[in-house]
Amino acid sequence: MPDRPTKRDTRDRILIAAATMLGENPTARLSVRGVAARAGVSTGSLRHFFPTQQALVDTVVASLYDIDIPDDPIRDTERTPAERLVECLRQLLAQVGTGDRARAYWRGLYETYIAPGLADDEVAAYRSLERLGLHRIERWLTVLAEEGVLPADDVARRARFLGTVLNGLCTERALPVDALRHEFEADTLRMAADAVTSGGTGGALNG
Repeated sequence: MPDRPTKRDTRDRILIAAATMLGENPTARLSVRGVAARAGVSTGSLRHFFPTQQALVDTVVASLYDIDIPDDPIRDTERTPAERLVECLRQLLAQVGTGDRARAYWRGLYETYIAPGLADDEVAAYRSLERLGLHRIERWLTVLAEEGVLPADDVARRARFLGTVLNGLCTERALPVDALRHEFEADTLRMAADAVTSGGTGGALNG
């Protein structure tokens, strides 16, 4: 007979299920019932490890912080720091898509985390996911800081700046704009990357 699953096995199944749901849809609501069903465990078992939705999301986000992405463009030193950073930012934009897909992304984000009447757990869950997105940007900037491209003590501020730029571009992707948007988006990413990486440790964002 197969071995009975251990508590560690059950906990890992829950985390894998939740991480997979986020990978498939970054706006997914990681409800206790939904994640339990995906993991094939009871809601009681899930709550044994994660009593609240916030505890579940925080643990999933923390487990994703230090995952190395294969072929991460930020480590392609044959390209300039700005070029590498632009390619990384494009990866985040690609998750949103364009047109109907982008509108579905924002609709899901609104219904899950922005609509009136959200519980405190749901607000906290969104903040955890926001931290995950910023952390990914911070990891890229940390690599550049280690190369002397920008000051290490300014990584968090520059990551927040890039996150704000991405939020604006993600919003535009859902709007009925003309074909010139693609050219404008590329220019915006280059300008943002240049602002973050120019001037060595002085940086265009300092002052």
